[in-house]
Formats: sequence, C-alpha cells, structure tokens
Amino acid sequence: MREIIFDTETTGLDNKTDRVIEIGGIELENHFPTGRTLHIYINPGDKTVHPDALAVHGITDEFLKDKPPFAAVVDEIREFFEGAKWIAHNASFDMGFINAEFARLDIPPVPQDQVIDTLAMARRKHPMGPNSLDALCRRYGIDNSHRNKHGALLDSELLADVYIEMIGGRQTALGLNVETGRDGYSDEEDGSDQPIVLEARPRPLAPRLSEAELAAHEKMIAGMGDKSLWKKYVD
Repeated sequence: MREIIFDTETTGLDNKTDRVIEIGGIELENHFPTGRTLHIYINPGDKTVHPDALAVHGITDEFLKDKPPFAAVVDEIREFFEGAKWIAHNASFDMGFINAEFARLDIPPVPQDQVIDTLAMARRKHPMGPNSLDALCRRYGIDNSHRNKHGALLDSELLADVYIEMIGGRQTALGLNVETGRDGYSDEEDGSDQPIVLEARPRPLAPRLSEAELAAHEKMIAGMGDKSLWKKYVD
C-alpha cells in the first residue's frame, strides 16, 4: 500500500484567492518510508505573501520570484502522488488549496476517499487533545526541536513519524501484508482493527532436531505401549 504524507505552505488562508507556494511529500510503502520525497517551491504569480503567513513559514516574495509557477510543476506533483493516499494534518486545508490549483488548470479534484486527515484521526484517538503537530510530536516522543518555522518537507517528515505511531508504531512497518477495506483502512481509520495476514515462507525452516534425537524420541514412544496417547499421534 502506497501513501504520501504531505504538507503545503500558502500565501494566505483563502484558497479562492491565495496560492500554494510550497509542497513537500514523503512516500510510504506499507507504512514504511521509502526514501522518496517531493519538495517544490512555487511562484504564486501576482499574489503576494500575507504578513501573517510570512510569520508562520518565513517564505518571502523575493525568494519565490525565480521559482516555477504551479502549472509548470503540476505534472511532477501528480506523478508523485499517483495511485497513493494523500495524507495531511488538517487535510481539508491542504486539499482545498491543491484542488483549487487543479481547478485553475481544469484538472479534476482529488477524490475524497483518497484523502486521510491525521488531525481527525488524532481527535478520535486523543479526544482530550491537544492535537497539533507539535503536541503530537511531544506525545509520541518525536524530536521536533529543529522546527523553528513551518516548512512543507520538514512538517511532512514529522507527520510521517506521528502517523506511523498513531496506527500502531513501527511494528506496522515490518513488511506484513495488511488486508484492508474499501478505503485502505478499518472503520476507525487508525489501523487498529486491520487483520494482518502473514505470507508463507518461500522456504521452510530447517528442522531443529537431529536424526539421533528423532530416533531417541521414537524409541521412547515405542516403550510406552500400544495404549499410550503418544501412539495416537505417531500413528
């Protein structure tokens, strides 16, 4: 199962007028990071970065001047996400901006059943909160001391660690074949009810008993008489 943990930074809060200026993503395969990442800065055209947004992510208009527009990188973004779940913290915000950018280019929106919101997961799992990314890092012992500003790739890396912990920790990433429902998750969407199916070994394990030990065992069973319970299983 392929998933992309991602985050965006924007010029402001209104996806109808504001624009995406940064996107970062981390690829997971069966809940395990593959090492593939996506990180792109994007020129928002004539839209300037709002001061409140600048205080959050620190991305200036000057820095974005020589970056490509969204139309120039959309194919790279779509190729990276193709066939994967889109996973974000407060996903309605990020997907609102992504789908708005797609709409400007006459690209269909990402289907809702392809999106997982880790904030909604956290609120179900920890209803008393708090459930911000920083709070979840503290809860799960994930080091976020280097997070001075929001950044799409850094936040994606932290969220990937949080997400893996929320669905059961690192043991879920041991290469097990997980059978899932229609949307890839159980009804609770936190992975807690997923049945796990272990694949057969390609080669059986070597026997642990020697020929001498097997012969000694058979001799012992033979000496117990015909009414011995052991004879029932041997025969």
